[in-house]
Amino acid sequence: SLPDSYFKGLNFLLNEQPDRAIDAFVEVAKLDPETTELHFALGSLFRRRGEMERAIRVHQSLLSRSDLPSREREHALHEIAQDYLKAGMLDRAELAYKELKNTPFEEQARRALIRIYESEHDWPQAIDAVKRLGKLTGESVPQEVHYHCEIAQQALATVPPDVALAEQGFKDAARACAADGSSTEGSRARVLILRAQLARLSGDVTQERECLLQLLSDAPEYVSLVVNDLEKNFTATHEIAALLQTLQTHHDKYPSLDLFQVIFKLLLQQQGSQEAWAFARVSLQRQPTLLGLDRALTAEVQLLGDDHAAQSASSDEGLSPSLLRKQLSRSAQRLDRFGCRVCGFQAKQFYWQCPGCHGWETYRPRRLEELQ
Repeated sequence: SLPDSYFKGLNFLLNEQPDRAIDAFVEVAKLDPETTELHFALGSLFRRRGEMERAIRVHQSLLSRSDLPSREREHALHEIAQDYLKAGMLDRAELAYKELKNTPFEEQARRALIRIYESEHDWPQAIDAVKRLGKLTGESVPQEVHYHCEIAQQALATVPPDVALAEQGFKDAARACAADGSSTEGSRARVLILRAQLARLSGDVTQERECLLQLLSDAPEYVSLVVNDLEKNFTATHEIAALLQTLQTHHDKYPSLDLFQVIFKLLLQQQGSQEAWAFARVSLQRQPTLLGLDRALTAEVQLLGDDHAAQSASSDEGLSPSLLRKQLSRSAQRLDRFGCRVCGFQAKQFYWQCPGCHGWETYRPRRLEELQ
């Protein structure tokens, strides 16, 4: 009893011709406006093509029908919420998703609300949403720790810093770690890094050092993110020799470019070029990287001058010192990136949340060249 246009539309879909399928389905919808499944198909096709106004109109026409069964009304509400979200109409999307409470679409709605609150940086609402999702599904939600850290970080960024709010954020983050039971190395690292930042702003050198050194045991992979802060902290108390020994021990177990660079620079300052390059050769043989060699050369140039640095690195190979440094820097710049292991998004800086796929802790604190 269905019109021929219906089957033509299906044929066009199977042959990946969505434009012609839409034309055919629109014709069917005019002939038989009661076919709700066809309206859902049309709305989905419009949304996939980016024609958000048409998708919204299709789903609004369904919701305006007084005879629409409750199950299909919930389906239409979920579809129009997706339309609003893709169109960037976040306030309308939020209202539509909230109406899906106690429906078969509630879990999907909760996840969508979390994405909305994250994009708006509305961290209190995001915390409430992940808690509700956890109760609904029984699954752990480790990103809650990061939401509390985001609140603390915002508090530290104000002028003057809101110390009380930052402290409360740290306490809530620690509580979330303990309650969830699935805290990650990354979440523990972030709490310690932010605590160290607060101590530094307060001028508490001892407290800052305790937080930074705790990373060595609690989150050893993330020490590279704070190695420069460690250098400044120990320099302030003239304990560079102790720091150098600590960093070298850690580098033996958890080598990284950032650790390598600071150790090399400190060896240059404390023990001279020969000791620094002896360390560099052993390290680069163990983990050969252009970035490592480039950073070693750059550090020595800053301390000893271009001619001395390039001569130390090139040895008796007869390479032009300036050419060696120039070519290394040019090649190394392309490798100086962090990468998301989920979507592959690359960035010069480290992110706790990937700007590409919005996943949490998808970046390792290592440059791409180190991971090869």
